[in-house]
Amino acid sequence: MKTYLLEIKYEFLKALRMPQYSLPTILFPIVFYIFFGVVFGQRNTGGIKMSEYLIATYGAFGVIGASLFGFGVSVAIERGQGWLEVKRTTPMPIAAYFVAKLAMAMIFSAIIVLLLMFVATTLGGVTLDPWKSIKLLGVLVAGSVTFCALGLALGFIAGPNSAAPIVNLIYLPMAFLSGLWVPVMFLPKAVQTLAFWLPPYHFSQLALRVTGGSRGESVLMHIGAMVAFAVLFGAIAYLGYRRDEGKTYG
Repeated sequence: MKTYLLEIKYEFLKALRMPQYSLPTILFPIVFYIFFGVVFGQRNTGGIKMSEYLIATYGAFGVIGASLFGFGVSVAIERGQGWLEVKRTTPMPIAAYFVAKLAMAMIFSAIIVLLLMFVATTLGGVTLDPWKSIKLLGVLVAGSVTFCALGLALGFIAGPNSAAPIVNLIYLPMAFLSGLWVPVMFLPKAVQTLAFWLPPYHFSQLALRVTGGSRGESVLMHIGAMVAFAVLFGAIAYLGYRRDEGKTYG
């Protein structure tokens, strides 16, 4: 356990000390929320104020970014540098490497959500009772597991130089098409149909159930979709890992 905790500690400190990761990851969803959630926050959407609606969707957006870049780009770069091979020469179990990255992504996710709540309550005129805040934080942080699995899959597929562009090509269009930037009910019907097949849609709907802006679909369906996507991405990541193992060790 001490090995795992030390690996988590230093993985978090490493990410925190890399401004190219920590600053955009934390500030991007906050700036988006200030512009749309605060400036246009009094408009109604989905039966609630825009400022309340966007806590859930921009929270999901921030969590996805922390997960994809924390896993996808980080793992791809460290593979290219040979850092995974160095880790294999130590007594540390290889599982600690992945657990530490998962914990780091969850910690950054929690920071993003807490900052969004602070901005929403201080500048957006949103009132969040403690129980609702805890539920929203729990849903968003727990949902990061699915996107960590996607990031890990991309980390084993992409090269160190191509990982960041590939993650952005997936992350930004997927977020828009799932209704994370613009409420999904305002998107064209064809896009709304496509959104149903994208994991961020189900993620955001689970978060919107807490704030009161969901479309009223089954919670079990959204949870099932998130679990199914996590298993799919995890399987792809495992195949990529085994391919790397085969190349390195035969």
